Amino acid sequence: MSASLVDISSVSHRFGQHPVLKDVSLKIEPGSYTILLGPSGSGKTTLLSILGGFVTPSEGKVFIRGEDCTAVPPAKRPTTTVFQDYALFPHMSVGANVGFGLRMQGVDAATRAARAREALALVGLATAFDKKPHQLSGGQRQRVALARALVIEPAVLLLDEPLGALDLKLRRQMQDELKAIQKRVGTAFIHVTHDQEEAMALADHCVVMNDGRIEDEGPPERVYARPATRFSATFMGESTILSGTVTEAKNETVTVATPPGAISLPGTSPVGAKIALAIRPEHLVLGATGGTIALGTATVSDVVFQGSFKRVLAASTQDPALQFIVKAPAAATVQPGDTIAVSCNAGDIILLTD
Repeated sequence: MSASLVDISSVSHRFGQHPVLKDVSLKIEPGSYTILLGPSGSGKTTLLSILGGFVTPSEGKVFIRGEDCTAVPPAKRPTTTVFQDYALFPHMSVGANVGFGLRMQGVDAATRAARAREALALVGLATAFDKKPHQLSGGQRQRVALARALVIEPAVLLLDEPLGALDLKLRRQMQDELKAIQKRVGTAFIHVTHDQEEAMALADHCVVMNDGRIEDEGPPERVYARPATRFSATFMGESTILSGTVTEAKNETVTVATPPGAISLPGTSPVGAKIALAIRPEHLVLGATGGTIALGTATVSDVVFQGSFKRVLAASTQDPALQFIVKAPAAATVQPGDTIAVSCNAGDIILLTD
């Protein structure tokens, strides 16, 4: 079929009459860390369930290692799933939990124990073999669930919001550990989350989903810097969106009429086309000395100190409905009530055609 490890081909799914996936096609490469990112109801968890064999799609096919796995049950396909609630057996030791999948495969007790110890060492819990799950912290239980999934050596590891139950500091720590473990074992990870920062920290392949469709996919750097759609620009990080109409188009440059004024930038949209321009917060400049594209003036409504920068909200004086979202330097003296010039550089403006 394909050199891809996973090939999702034209998959659609309905719950009753309600469509939750709409003609989704996606390829997953060996050794990749793929994040399915999107809001609640976007279809990402349903897609993960189809990959794991817990749901059979209404239409389409799922191939894993070139074999049609669309109707293959979870226990017989080369995938394992790590759930948000860990799903550990409380009456079993950690070692027995990790070795449970091997037990179901008929592996003998001595081999199970040896491989369970190896898997626990891989996730930094070599001394936890004889403990019970209730004796471990949330982060440790998460790692036990990961060891249990990895010990059976799946071709694809599926993770359903695995860090959602952890506090912020532990989530950051587990992100680092997940990425390091994935690099060590080389297994393809497919991880569902609605957390954009988590996606950017972990993924080398980011898939942005919305309303049952894939809006955008690619390396997280590209998806963030040059999002393909308006939704992707506003969900994968924040953006200021300028709506406009193309008034001139020649030599692969377009001029767009926007509320703050005319803006020229590279593009090929036809004259009269309604388009949107996106600008990331770190690319907006406050003050008289700024970028090459003037965006008028704005009145500051809110300033929030966030450590390395200040997050500034400011309403355009030309169009009060236009809200600028700015990452200003931490030392900036801007405060609510100030009216200040806003600008950016032409190369930092993203032209969206939807």
